[in-house]
Amino acid sequence: MQERFHNSYSYLKPKILEVINDFNNLGTVLQDRRNTVKVITIDGDRYNFKRFKVPNLLNRVVYRFFRKSKAQRSFEFAQRLLDHNVGTPQPIAYFEEFKGLGLGASFYISKQLDVDFTFRELIQDDSVTDKENILRSYTRFLYHMHECGIYFMDNSLGNTLITKTATGYEFAVVDLNRMKFYDIPWEDRMLNFARLSPEKWPFEIMGDEYSQLSRKRNSKDTTDQMWYYAQKFQDKFTRKKRLKKKYLNR
Repeated sequence: MQERFHNSYSYLKPKILEVINDFNNLGTVLQDRRNTVKVITIDGDRYNFKRFKVPNLLNRVVYRFFRKSKAQRSFEFAQRLLDHNVGTPQPIAYFEEFKGLGLGASFYISKQLDVDFTFRELIQDDSVTDKENILRSYTRFLYHMHECGIYFMDNSLGNTLITKTATGYEFAVVDLNRMKFYDIPWEDRMLNFARLSPEKWPFEIMGDEYSQLSRKRNSKDTTDQMWYYAQKFQDKFTRKKRLKKKYLNR
């Protein structure tokens, strides 16, 4: 087992190792699909443990010799986000288990955030109020990421956590293993909004706010471009879903 800890949390190593060795029997499950995510309490503090699915045979070798694992990338990207004042849960550690020539199990551990809702509830739940202000605040958050050269490839409904504060709203992104860092052109910036809603009304708000921040396009053109990429994504998603259903029903 190979591990790396944030300097401020290395004292947790013995207890985190105990958790990993008994992972299946501990904690509260938040997700158990491709990857398993659990909240586990250590000395009164709650931590988020994400166990990544063991990759296929080829990727085991790739992650062993040619590419950083998802756990390592999550840990390093989280620290990079925090260095740019971009909200994300505090990274604690990552672990990698190597078997023979390949990567086996891997874990990413972070502090568990107590939040009010995700971007999904903002869009889909009518009980969430103040939607316009939240969307404008979120747009400023994502604009800051873009200006810092941070492109969040998994910018989808469930990967932004939202907390209401006394002065407004705070945002934190999760599921960090797919990111790019570069001088982001306009087209890519618009594309980065594509997965956030199947409806147009959020883009009318976000497009207006982004146009004011960037001063590169007017509100209508910015909104139309965001909506164009959102429709393309929805069309692709629908086709993929239809083909999957057709294949499974054979």
